[in-house]
Amino acid sequence: MKREGTNTTIAAIATAYGESGIGIVRMSGDQALEIFSGLFRAPSGRPADDSNIEPRRMMYGWIVDPATGNKLDEALGVYMKAPHSYTAEDVVEIQCHGSIVSLRRILEACLAAGARPAAPGEFTQRAFLNGRIDLAQAEAVIDLICARTDAGFDAAFAQSEGVLSDRVNALRDAMLDLLVLVEANLDYPEEDIEEISYDQLEDRLQQINDELLQLLAYAREGKMIREGISVAIAGKPNVGKSSLLNFFVKENRAIVTEIPGTTRDTIEEQVSLSGIPVKLTDTAGIRESDDYVEQLGIERSKEAFARSDLILFLADASVPLSKEDEDLCGLLRGLHCIVLLNKSDLPAVIGEADIERLLPDAKILSTSLTEGIGLDLLEQTLVEWITGGKVRRREDVLLTNIRHIDLVRLAEAEIKEALAIAQSGEAMDFAAFHLRQACDCLGEITGLTIDADMLERIFSQFCLGK
Repeated sequence: MKREGTNTTIAAIATAYGESGIGIVRMSGDQALEIFSGLFRAPSGRPADDSNIEPRRMMYGWIVDPATGNKLDEALGVYMKAPHSYTAEDVVEIQCHGSIVSLRRILEACLAAGARPAAPGEFTQRAFLNGRIDLAQAEAVIDLICARTDAGFDAAFAQSEGVLSDRVNALRDAMLDLLVLVEANLDYPEEDIEEISYDQLEDRLQQINDELLQLLAYAREGKMIREGISVAIAGKPNVGKSSLLNFFVKENRAIVTEIPGTTRDTIEEQVSLSGIPVKLTDTAGIRESDDYVEQLGIERSKEAFARSDLILFLADASVPLSKEDEDLCGLLRGLHCIVLLNKSDLPAVIGEADIERLLPDAKILSTSLTEGIGLDLLEQTLVEWITGGKVRRREDVLLTNIRHIDLVRLAEAEIKEALAIAQSGEAMDFAAFHLRQACDCLGEITGLTIDADMLERIFSQFCLGK
């Protein structure tokens, strides 16, 4: 599967912009070796050519300007001969000093010698178009680059090795085998071929549907591992919000005092919870205030609630619920919320029933941030909310990409339609139609049935040089 025109040689800086010890300029295409040969000089002054370039062996020397012979930088170069390279084309990588000046000059020299600038993700796109990897593996590359936790990296690495692709392809093969059998029965009813009854069709469709549901079982957790979640800490002033933030980040990130209104703006921190990237937002306490700056902080707090996946609402269990508490509960009603009845080390004045009256769907826990009471249970509750209470086995395939999740859901819906047709005894060609649609959905995951516009959209999300 090679797109017309991919033999054009492309070049890009493959390392991040800024200062670093080493920077890399990468080329891929039929002219990569020729361009490199024109730019590289060994310490002896000899140019690189077929007689002294060994694939996959690092060469030391200088990159020069062919027009003037001036040295651009000291460098190492390595040639990877097609098809044994990242793109399955001839690839050359030049390692130089990590100065943006050096990288820019070497890239400009490559372009002047006949390469063209690579588009974002074009190296990986070529690897896909040349059949070295499928689309699911290609998408895993950007997830590896962007991973923020060990769990996110591990999930992306498994996908890059083809774990998801193997499962999807096996399911698609099962669908195609069934589709061929159904259509053969429809088209050649009098031929000596294996017959399929409605009961047999139903059984095989049910097996496929069960496998699709198994794939979707951990999609929520997988999506969170890849994209993270946003958690806002809410409550009136001086109820313990900043102490809770400090507990999660394991340092005194937020100022803790007995003076109400100390936090006058939102404070954001990134933490990892069971491998899930969590953006924690400590919000300003919600209360009536004449202070203009504090009012602005309160408005930002309300905005943070609206865009958060989960709210941790703190209430002081040692005092009666105030008007601010009740107003805040009104703002949080209908949102995913865990309520912490804090300061449980003091005599309790309010209990779960008082909160249930205002937030009937919320999970309620008793904590004391100063004494460390209930914090283990809080972490456990958060993990259960993230995973939906399911315990994932090592062999379970984790769907993390929302595109993949949507396509598996669409495939499952099509199989369900086919299953309903088999159960009701309707014409088998209707079931075949839905089977074919389900096959196409799974084919889009690995790139077998995807259109060019979707490909461009996917690879445009990549960074330059990858």
